[in-house]
Amino acid sequence: MTGSDGPHREPGSDVPAAGSASERAREEEERAVEQALALVGGSSGPGRSDRSGGSGERPSRSRDPRAPGDSQDEDLNARRSNDSHTGPGSAPHADRSSGSDPYDGRDSDLRDGRAAPAPGREQPPLPDRPSPGDLAKPPPPSWDRARAVAARAGRGGAPATIRLPLDRALGHVLAEALGALTDLPSFDTSAMDGWAVAGPGPWAFEAGAGLLAGRGPAAALPDGAAVRIATGARVPPETTAVIRSEHAHVDEARGLLHARRSVVTGQDIRPRGQECRSGEQLVPAGTVVTPAVLGLAAAAGYDALPVVPRPRVDILVLGDELLNAGLPHDGLIRDALGPMLGPWLRALGAEVSGPRRLGDDAGALRDALTSSDADLIVTTGGTAAGPVDHVHPVLDALGAELLVDGVAVRPGHPMLLARLSPDGPYLVGLPGNPLAAVSGLLTLAEPLLAGIAGRPAQDPYRALVHAEVHGHPHDTRLVPVVHRPGRAGGRDHVAPLRYNGPAMLRGIAAADGLAVVPPGGVRSGTEVEILDLPWAPATPWTEGCFT
Repeated sequence: MTGSDGPHREPGSDVPAAGSASERAREEEERAVEQALALVGGSSGPGRSDRSGGSGERPSRSRDPRAPGDSQDEDLNARRSNDSHTGPGSAPHADRSSGSDPYDGRDSDLRDGRAAPAPGREQPPLPDRPSPGDLAKPPPPSWDRARAVAARAGRGGAPATIRLPLDRALGHVLAEALGALTDLPSFDTSAMDGWAVAGPGPWAFEAGAGLLAGRGPAAALPDGAAVRIATGARVPPETTAVIRSEHAHVDEARGLLHARRSVVTGQDIRPRGQECRSGEQLVPAGTVVTPAVLGLAAAAGYDALPVVPRPRVDILVLGDELLNAGLPHDGLIRDALGPMLGPWLRALGAEVSGPRRLGDDAGALRDALTSSDADLIVTTGGTAAGPVDHVHPVLDALGAELLVDGVAVRPGHPMLLARLSPDGPYLVGLPGNPLAAVSGLLTLAEPLLAGIAGRPAQDPYRALVHAEVHGHPHDTRLVPVVHRPGRAGGRDHVAPLRYNGPAMLRGIAAADGLAVVPPGGVRSGTEVEILDLPWAPATPWTEGCFT
């Protein structure tokens, strides 16, 4: 008997009759599934059974005699659970031990995000999906590993050598050790204004101007004689000592000089070669030419220095949302990196061109990369995988070699380092957030530029941190800090600064270094590695709202 309460059942059976509405709906659904599978899968592949069965019939599946659909729903839930672990686009988890169909049509529809086609309606074939191996991306390197890769890349080729006159060598790196071209001083000189004397006193002297700097050699000084001498003047042969003017008493009437203090042989005389001998190394290769190095080189007789050319850097600012002037408005923000990167890179010893603002234009980015003659190109933003993040696709199209693709550091983990060609420039891709970009500068750009310029790696140092610093569970954190003197005999330490979010510059503007905080964080009183910034705060206004 049929009624409105449920489907007709055969006598003595718990399963709906084949001719029932429920069974007919299920058969139509299975036919739709078969058509979808035929369009999507084509022939059977690895791990799949032959759906045609050699006769065009679908392999039979046993049914649980319980309520209709219970076992199917459980199977579907199990497959959904498996799919949730593989992620979109992953291959289905086939039961290779059974040889049965690894998934049914409804499960496939869930993965593809599409509804099954209606019976008799054709659907174009879906593109082949990449295998899990194609989609897998290795985990990013650790922070210290990424820095080591950047430093090694910078040292990859022998640095060039040029000779620059002293007035143009400032800030370059010496390509060769600086050796003394002569003894310094090159003759015995007086260290003070006073009297050159020979033998024991008192000493007879003659009135007159005496010996002045820059004059030729004087005659030997006889025993018991004295002569006035100026600082830097050449000391006469046979001189015993120089007596400072304030330590001498002059008896003009008798023409005698008396010493107010005991006289030690050689006092206040700078002997020849006291600072260095000819050929002695003054400073090693890799030394940055500072004003003091220029002075030493000049004293040693140099007119020009052998140096490594400063690395040339191009800056490409990406992003349609950036303003060059005025207040932020209507979703637009000021470009903070364009004004900051040039001076920062110059402080790292680079020759930097003015920033070029390209917006979010993949074609303009590609043209800028292929036309650059710089040693390093620095880009800002566009290193993630958003709809207008063009750095990765353009690098891929150019066949660039990715040396570092992401770093396990916060902020700044989407940074990258690439080599555009074996002989072409390097590219450091910085994240768009300002503090994240600073992290990229110190993680990748600084060691790379040091290697290109021939600078030796700076010795790391550690300092106590006076506060608990929270860490990332897995990644290194770079936290702006400021150095503080110890109180009451305590050790000097660093204090972490507030406003250390990826988009903030308020903290780094007050900092003189970054603390390298390992995963998990550190407790107060722990030593942490410190990255010095190329400058220090000029005024002590870092207390208060910044700390």
